[in-house]
Amino acid sequence: MDPDLVLFFALLAFAIAIAGATAFVIFWPLCLVHIRDRHPQITAQLGEGAFLKPRALWWLLRGDYRATPDRNLSGLATPSRISLLVILGGIAMGGVLWVIGKALS
Repeated sequence: MDPDLVLFFALLAFAIAIAGATAFVIFWPLCLVHIRDRHPQITAQLGEGAFLKPRALWWLLRGDYRATPDRNLSGLATPSRISLLVILGGIAMGGVLWVIGKALS
């Protein structure tokens, strides 16, 4: 396999991660504002300024928002979770492909 093609796919995977980051910075702050305004118990659990706090990101990745019967919260948290998974998957796949591409060079 051509190493340049593998590196192209690695670059494409990083581009997908950037697209996920764009969605994340749109939906996650909206979700946090909704939580702050309507769910003080979750705000206390996540802490103030939870945008990039590991505890808040784990809460999102685990899907703990589904335990709260609020459709609006699910409507904001689900795209946030998907975009975070896209970021992590894109970075992981890009890194793996980059290593493979360099090994083939």
